[in-house]
Amino acid sequence: MSCEIVEASPIRLSQSSTLCQTTIEKSLKIEGKGLFSGKQVEMTLLPAPAGHGIVFQRIDLPERPLLPARLENVKATPRCTILGNDKAEVQTVEHFLSAMHALGIDNLLVQISGPEVPIGDGSALPFIQLVRGAKRKTLDEYKKIIEVHSPVHFSKNDVTLIALPSEEFRISYTLHFPQSSCIGTQFYSFSLSEEKFVQEIAPSRTFCLYEEIAPLLEKGVIRGGGLESAVVIKDNRVANPEGLRFKGDENVRHKILDLIGDLCLLGNPILAHIIAIRSGHATNIEFARCLQKKMENP
Repeated sequence: MSCEIVEASPIRLSQSSTLCQTTIEKSLKIEGKGLFSGKQVEMTLLPAPAGHGIVFQRIDLPERPLLPARLENVKATPRCTILGNDKAEVQTVEHFLSAMHALGIDNLLVQISGPEVPIGDGSALPFIQLVRGAKRKTLDEYKKIIEVHSPVHFSKNDVTLIALPSEEFRISYTLHFPQSSCIGTQFYSFSLSEEKFVQEIAPSRTFCLYEEIAPLLEKGVIRGGGLESAVVIKDNRVANPEGLRFKGDENVRHKILDLIGDLCLLGNPILAHIIAIRSGHATNIEFARCLQKKMENP
């Protein structure tokens, strides 16, 4: 594994002079079951002040412990991203974080009654619909932006991630899945805006090969999964009766959704063109940590 700056200039954390931090006006609720735990949970989103960030709170536990959505709290990445410490954990946070980032929401207290964020239909749409239908509040403090001033390259085995200087947040992702001709090789390039995320990325669902998850189903590792919460490829075809939402590239769009959510754990929006080849949650987090190490505060 390697992580290097191609040129000497650092990554900088700069204060915006035009973009203010945001939260929501009033509390919002969503409920559902977790993909891995299968447990029914209720999640309540509460307004939070500037500088608070997105913080999860396990209200089902005696001490109601807090878990800020930050890289230092990533506990594991087993087919999802898990935040945790010695008191609690919250699993499968990436779809929710991706949606909040696309909507420009910086500060929330997220009270959750169980160990995992609801999976919904396996996409970010449930969270988009929840928050988009409510009022958002502009706060009296500017956002801090991560600016990439020179290329940063990360590689590990067959995975490559590169951050390039850019005036926008763009992700160009190549998915190579030779074990399934139904998925094959897919490419998508996406420049982040709220409307484009809602139309092009949010509806894309998590996916899996049935042959790969069958042993996990037998062991009870995936207790809340089904065709209603993921795209399942079985016998080299899409098993979901409704088929794909994006013919030919729903899978790579979902990889972009995951990558956005994982990069949110840097704690601030990033201005860069991210080129990703075959990355997943584990390498997304390693790359984010690489970027964090190279960051220079103003």
